[in-house]
Amino acid sequence: MRRMSAVLSGVIAALALTLASTGSALAADGVTQLTWFGHAAFRIVTPKGKVLYVDPWLNNPLNPAAGKDKDALRGIDKADYILITHGHFDHVGDSVALAKKTGARLVTNFELGSNMARLLGYPKDQMGFDSLMNIGGEIRIADGEVTVAMVPAIHSSGLQNPHAGPDEADMVYGGNPAGFVLMIKDGPTIYDTGDTAYFSDMKLIREQYHPDVGLINIGGHFGMGPGMAALAAKTVGVRLAIPQHYATFPILTRDAGGWAKAVEKAHIKPLVMKPGASIQFKGKTLEK
Repeated sequence: MRRMSAVLSGVIAALALTLASTGSALAADGVTQLTWFGHAAFRIVTPKGKVLYVDPWLNNPLNPAAGKDKDALRGIDKADYILITHGHFDHVGDSVALAKKTGARLVTNFELGSNMARLLGYPKDQMGFDSLMNIGGEIRIADGEVTVAMVPAIHSSGLQNPHAGPDEADMVYGGNPAGFVLMIKDGPTIYDTGDTAYFSDMKLIREQYHPDVGLINIGGHFGMGPGMAALAAKTVGVRLAIPQHYATFPILTRDAGGWAKAVEKAHIKPLVMKPGASIQFKGKTLEK
């Protein structure tokens, strides 16, 4: 009996290791898990096991699962939704390949979704009025477990055209750039800024949604630099701020140290994650 129990324990442990390596639903039941893959790419696993990817450029140079002779999508076998803030290549990323592999539905603005289907081959039957939206709108996904609000972002949005040529533009319209507020039942409310500049109406996001966690771009040049990104964390009133969209290219902010100090001065907890690392929440509370 003890031998059988030991064998069973070994099988369970091996299965857990396999699930972790394949990117399946990793969070325990009732726990929300957040993983950062570098740049602006995140995965969120809800308390009921729904898997959401945000701006999934998974083969970015910071992701330890990517690189020479490695494909970061190789071990992924589950994605229920893909959320894209705007049309730039470093946010659209690997979304089409991920969608074809997993059947994930696309959540983005209507124009970007339409052009991704027409030009990039994102499966048309994996998007629709249940998932395409625009700024000011809210939709419920994941069997009602997640409410997604699309909020403004001051940036640009153009989709690179693989068919560019004499009769085709290099870039096509990507709709309005946006951020997302994700309200997770029995979990935290997460605000992803996208690539926005700071704007004073971020206070309305605070008043309307009271986000717990901010995924805040700090890279500068194309969006907020560290100083304004710290102000953004303060304005939206998050309790936990996580930097993103930095260190990927030489032109971007190289590290998050200065930003973290500025955030602490605003009495907000900064959390600088390593690419590939995960954190978990029990309800709205970060587990240690």
